[in-house]
Amino acid sequence: MSFENKQKASDYWRENLKLMFSLLVVWFVVSFGCGILFVDELNQIRMGGFKLGFWFAQQGAIYVFLALIFVYVYKMNQLDRKYGVYEDDESAEQADVAAAEPKAQQLQGGH
Repeated sequence: MSFENKQKASDYWRENLKLMFSLLVVWFVVSFGCGILFVDELNQIRMGGFKLGFWFAQQGAIYVFLALIFVYVYKMNQLDRKYGVYEDDESAEQADVAAAEPKAQQLQGGH
C-alpha cells in the first residue's frame, strides 16, 4: 500500500483512527453502559422473557461487537477506495503477473 504523498497518508490514518474510536465508543456504551451502568433501567423492559439489562450483559454486547466488525470492514473498504489503496482481485492478479515476468525472462535467457 502506497500513498501519493505524506499528507494523504496522514489523512488516511486520521480517518482510520476516528472510525476506530467511534466504534470503540459504541462498543463501550453497549457492553459497559447497557450491561452494567444502565442495567437497572433496562431491566424494566423484557425481551424474549429476559430482562433487557441481563440480555445486553449476556448476549447483546456480543452481537453488537460482531456487527461492529462488519461495519469496520465495510467502512475501511470505503476509506481504502477513497485514498486509492484498496486491494481487489484484478489488481492482485496483475501484480502477480508483473512479478512473474522477470523470472520467466531470466529462465528463458539462461541467466
